[in-house]
Amino acid sequence: MQGTSKNGLYYEIEGEGPWLILSHSLACDLHMWDPQMELLKKHFKVLRFDTRGHGKSIVTTAPYTLDELANDAFELMLELGIQRMHWMGLSMGGMIGQTMILKLPQVFLSIVLADTTSRRPENAVQMWGDRAQIARDQGMQGLLESTLTRWFTEEYKNAKSPALQKIANGILATPVEGFAGCSAAIAHINTFDRLKEINCPTMIIVGEHDHGTPPEMAKKIHSQIHDSVLHIIPNASHISNVEQTELFNQHLTEFFGLEDDIFGESEYEED
Repeated sequence: MQGTSKNGLYYEIEGEGPWLILSHSLACDLHMWDPQMELLKKHFKVLRFDTRGHGKSIVTTAPYTLDELANDAFELMLELGIQRMHWMGLSMGGMIGQTMILKLPQVFLSIVLADTTSRRPENAVQMWGDRAQIARDQGMQGLLESTLTRWFTEEYKNAKSPALQKIANGILATPVEGFAGCSAAIAHINTFDRLKEINCPTMIIVGEHDHGTPPEMAKKIHSQIHDSVLHIIPNASHISNVEQTELFNQHLTEFFGLEDDIFGESEYEED
């Protein structure tokens, strides 16, 4: 099933079971999660959506805020009749998830935060503003090589896999205004001090060589969230679900208890 919500978000739904919402990185779209779909749709009703300004979703004038992006996702939930759900977000998707769970903890059954951060450095506004300006001046092609270098290890880049090419195509297809809008949003991430409020099952995943949202930040997030689980994925950088799909999926299998299908039991069904 696929469609476009009243607020302009394009989405796709696959599988049966409790709801699981997937939220992608900046300069990607819902297909970033393709490597996880065969696994997840066997156990969940998976909702993937293109964030505002990305993919087939509405593009509005920059800047955006994380509150707006979180509200977009919640409005989509309401439209689809979703009362409670699991959330998995990578990078920007993790920041949207953090923003949303701190506003609406009651709708979360669990949260997976992959390759993300909860506090940006002091130069974040200038850094993301500079990248947005490059996109405006040169198009997304002007950001392609530097983005892929940050997102993947050199070894993986050199292998030129079809999965890498799909990510590259997604970067190039991202609307410049959407990139600029979401860049402004994530430049202001500041949830760290409130993460201790999260009390649902939480897993944090990060690539060993992720320099943008490094393992050090993942460890700090882990320390803030009671009973959270942390996995550092070797030989992976920022888009760890693509670069090390097998290991990433194994961590999902263990966290969700998919071998025993524990999240398919009635106690996890919606009320």
